[in-house]
Amino acid sequence: QISNQKKKTGVIAPKRFIQRLKKQNELFRSYMHQDAHEFLNFLLNELVDILEKECKANKETPQNSSSNKSSNGPINGQPNGSHKEPETTWVHKCFQGILTNQTKCLRCETVTDRDETFLDLSLDIEQNSSITSCLKNFSSTETLNAEDKFFCDKCCSLQEAQKRMKIKKQPNILVIHLKRFKYIEQLGRYKKLTYRVVFPLELKLMNTVDNSDLEYSLFAVLVHVGSGPNHGHYISVVKSHNHWLFFDDETVEMTDESMVQTFFGSAQEFSGNTDNGYILFYESVSKTS
Repeated sequence: QISNQKKKTGVIAPKRFIQRLKKQNELFRSYMHQDAHEFLNFLLNELVDILEKECKANKETPQNSSSNKSSNGPINGQPNGSHKEPETTWVHKCFQGILTNQTKCLRCETVTDRDETFLDLSLDIEQNSSITSCLKNFSSTETLNAEDKFFCDKCCSLQEAQKRMKIKKQPNILVIHLKRFKYIEQLGRYKKLTYRVVFPLELKLMNTVDNSDLEYSLFAVLVHVGSGPNHGHYISVVKSHNHWLFFDDETVEMTDESMVQTFFGSAQEFSGNTDNGYILFYESVSKTS
């Protein structure tokens, strides 16, 4: 719709997109407020299913493979690294990385690695912290003991162990979800954490990846506006052609890079500022020598 528009400026209401979304998932059929992170996960996984079915259909009927499907077809070739996916769609190529769950038996010191793919990283947050410290906590070592002992195949018994999560393969686009909605047992409900979490314009995954040489540049921030988890509004800032743009429903305005800093959160618990960065989008940039 956007590319076929004759007008040079204006807005497009995504009515057909919303109709399709409601048809595909009953969660989105009501007028209740929905979580942007749950929506992102649904959208990416649904896209993968559609693209893989398209690819399979094209392989079964090669004579019918027409050029009009190429924009939605799979990206040829495998992602970097030895880990291979059955079908590599553009969703995988953009967003997919690989996590390694490392567990070390403290008796025989055998290390067990288990790989799993991810499309985004969900990080626990603390007051007056940064993305770097959140990532450090994400990959910190945890000791498994008492009731949480690890069954070691070599020892053939439950043993104390050390466990940590590392990123084995970094994605081209790193999506970071800040866990701003936390269940508080004393309250018996979820609460929004408006904590100040600094996210830099340039990011390197220190303390997380072995031999990391990828650097990331922030290009979009999804912001949750509101004091609670069950209501609110979403706005975003996106970098396009070296300019930052502010999006609020049909309002799109050019803004300054410094606006990003206003969405870090509040250093005080009871603050009027409820415009908080919720999902961050970083793209990998090639290092210049």
